[in-house]
Amino acid sequence: MRKIIAAFDGLKFSAATASYAIDIAKQSGADLIGISLEDFTYRSFKFYDIVDEGKGVSDIKMKRLTEKDKKTRKMSVIKFGAACEDAGINYSIHHDKSVAIHELLHESIYADMIIIESAETLTKYAEDLPTRFIRDLLTDVECPVLLAPNEYKPIQKISLLYDGEPTSVYAIKMVSYILESFKNLPIEVITVKNPKQILNVPDNRIMREFMKSHFSEVVYTVLKGLPKEEIIKHLKKNKLNSLVVLGAYRRSRVSRWFKESMADVLMKQLKLPLFVAHNKA
Repeated sequence: MRKIIAAFDGLKFSAATASYAIDIAKQSGADLIGISLEDFTYRSFKFYDIVDEGKGVSDIKMKRLTEKDKKTRKMSVIKFGAACEDAGINYSIHHDKSVAIHELLHESIYADMIIIESAETLTKYAEDLPTRFIRDLLTDVECPVLLAPNEYKPIQKISLLYDGEPTSVYAIKMVSYILESFKNLPIEVITVKNPKQILNVPDNRIMREFMKSHFSEVVYTVLKGLPKEEIIKHLKKNKLNSLVVLGAYRRSRVSRWFKESMADVLMKQLKLPLFVAHNKA
């Protein structure tokens, strides 16, 4: 049995995160842990909302708005619990009330996978993708992460991005172990090569041998050109809702300031669920 975490902001509940998590937990028979991220530094209201002109901070306004936030978070937990009950799955709920990113990273040590919306910020503001919270999570997380788009659609296909590097093979291993019940879906291995190179997948013989031991039927697609351009074009043509699997965020923090990862590009340009796993060893 697997342990899957669905992490959500109690002040901006993500129905898509809940739906993906419940669907996956139901199909795989996993235990689902809903984590309500309740960072003590984060409130829905702004400073000027609690100030009386000429009198400074109003304790009455502060108390009223704080209570409103508590009720909103409580309702999010109730929604999540009710959806799990309706689906008939095993679940529990954690309330992480310290610094959200630290709490979630600690929880990831004891989880098989985290599901979270790709636009999650844990602030009252929207941010461009990838958000700072998601960047920090992917950099230091101790388990694979499924990044959900803001709208739920059933997973109909699995697209495995493979470039011959160990991190891409590791991601394929992880999705085969964790989402074993999805192996009956169409499986595609996508590789991008320089037009001058031989159009075989890297380590062709042993890669195909490896895939045969994990999946029953696999289609191999070798594209020509620049990976970030060709993969986006190929996935946009896909009529099925694909779960895109990739290794990412293995580079140092400094290098990521100057070069986007494939995960960054996919988050920005596609509304598909992404399964991101990287081997830190």
